[in-house]
Amino acid sequence: MVVRMDNGTAPRVRRGLPLRVVATVRRDIPLAILDVAVVLVAYLAPLVLRFDGAVPGQYWDRFWVFIPAAALLHLLTNFFSGLYGQMWRYASVQEARRVVIAGVSAGGLVAGAGALIGRSRPLPLSVMMLGATLSLMAFGAIRFQNRLFAFRRRSLPDEPTRVLLVGAGDAAAIVLKDIIRNSQLGLEPVAIVDDDPRKIGRSLHGVPVLGPRSSIPPLVAKLHVSQVLLAMASATGDLVSDVAALCEEADVPLRVLPSVHEIVGGRRVTARDIRDLRIEDLLGRKQVETDLEAVAGMLQGRRVLVTGAGGSIGSEIARQVLAFRPASLLLLDHDETHLFDLEASLRADIVDLDVDVRSLLADIRDRERILEEFNRHEPDVVFHAAAHKHVPILEVHPEEAVKTNVLGATNVVEAAVVTGVERLVFISTDKAVNPVSVMGISKRLAERIVLGFHGFGTVLCAVRFGNVLGSRGSVIPTFLRQIGAGGPVTVTDPTMTRYFMSVQEAVQLVLQAGALSSGGEVFTLDMGEPVNILSLAKKLIRLSGHVPERDIRIVVTGPRPGEKLAEELVVPDEESVPSAHPSIVVSRPPRPELVRLRATFRELETLARDGRREELTERMRELAGQRVDDGVVADLR
Repeated sequence: MVVRMDNGTAPRVRRGLPLRVVATVRRDIPLAILDVAVVLVAYLAPLVLRFDGAVPGQYWDRFWVFIPAAALLHLLTNFFSGLYGQMWRYASVQEARRVVIAGVSAGGLVAGAGALIGRSRPLPLSVMMLGATLSLMAFGAIRFQNRLFAFRRRSLPDEPTRVLLVGAGDAAAIVLKDIIRNSQLGLEPVAIVDDDPRKIGRSLHGVPVLGPRSSIPPLVAKLHVSQVLLAMASATGDLVSDVAALCEEADVPLRVLPSVHEIVGGRRVTARDIRDLRIEDLLGRKQVETDLEAVAGMLQGRRVLVTGAGGSIGSEIARQVLAFRPASLLLLDHDETHLFDLEASLRADIVDLDVDVRSLLADIRDRERILEEFNRHEPDVVFHAAAHKHVPILEVHPEEAVKTNVLGATNVVEAAVVTGVERLVFISTDKAVNPVSVMGISKRLAERIVLGFHGFGTVLCAVRFGNVLGSRGSVIPTFLRQIGAGGPVTVTDPTMTRYFMSVQEAVQLVLQAGALSSGGEVFTLDMGEPVNILSLAKKLIRLSGHVPERDIRIVVTGPRPGEKLAEELVVPDEESVPSAHPSIVVSRPPRPELVRLRATFRELETLARDGRREELTERMRELAGQRVDDGVVADLR
């Protein structure tokens, strides 16, 4: 039927049902022809078998009348069930359900028609039912064989990597299924080990569990394993170290699944998340629990500003804050390259988020500029992460430590208080506890200015923690660079220890501490056990596939200026108590007298501006050694 258009455009054909069926099926003409052939064979075979090859003449005559109608019924049910126009290469359970519905519907129609006819039915009822069943099975086989062949056509490695899995839990089940389904990954799981005796002797997705993890070396040799996969997303550092030692004994590489906190947004781990072993896996700690509701209450819909946003800590704060959907995220840094890279990275994550992300190119040492930005953007929450942090360099340049870490922090805190910021979280360090280095003293002074401004309307707090794994200039990247150059690896002292935590964990706890704060606190994060630096160097050398002292030498150089052999987390004179979070302790030092504090800072500023480095360093050390006389800031301990 043709419908004429009053506007003069070309006529539009309104297709009836038969035409729509033809239009859909003709795209799959070969498949439709094959379906007709399937129907013919599916009904013919049981007819011949029913009579042992001697089919009575009347059934032959009726068969050739029946089969075109049966074929048409099957084509119609296939059409209405959606078996044409599909991309069967990507077929799933939903498409399989359609095949079943089409076959059952056609079988019911054929059998119903035969029952209505009564004695003169065209074929025996058993033949019609069996023919419909065979048709259903053949339709499914044809369509899903196409999907199977599509996977086989993908490029596969000549020799898949034979993998031994450690762990037979939930994560292993998910990843193992993914490996089996995605043969293009080039992985062939051959066995599993698990310390649970109830699982040994069983199989997971057809892969046998052959023993505990102590059986890794003999199984690697027996099964010709090329790689071991630790399929446990919550493995402790001790477990990873044990498995790594067994793999080293077996001379086979170890790969791992990412830890829980690396999989953001509740996403399920997959085989594509498998990665190489890192040092943080060997130093692994228990998963940090975060009160998401409290942190969301602090950040969601608020204007959040991060200073030092281009740094290791600042950039991670920005990423985690973004997940809580702030109204705006302000990234402040004096390095334009770091700002550009961070903003580009964040914008890839805000496709579905209505968040205004802005870069602010400014130096916290410029008091007027910082106040101008605070006035313009009126942030609600501020995370102050901008700082100089390298101990040996700041020993030589104490004036830079004062200008950035002390006076820069003062500028940010003052701007926050003056412009009515609701909450400011200052990122401190364990080096501020009983400080001996210029860097530690400068951060301790910055803590005091944060506490000194408490009570003027803004909720102010400081958060202390130790070394962040992988941050720029920290010990681990330094060691890796030395190992890559063939050594030697330089260790300052065989007894030196440091606290380490991942940047993700540290920032999670920083956000949690910020949400817990009521003002005037110093929060200290639970850093776990201190790590011996010499042992760390040896682990990194082994992790890189070398043997310490044989392939890579370790040289002891002696402590550098300003370095301690061991860091501390809590000031003895500060009474620290547990907070509402198990990984955070809190102390409330006496609030310093702001007038005396400003006078001290003006003195340091004068020495820094005049370039009197020796006097400046001496004065800072004097401040670090003074005790409380009348409750003012003079005590830095």
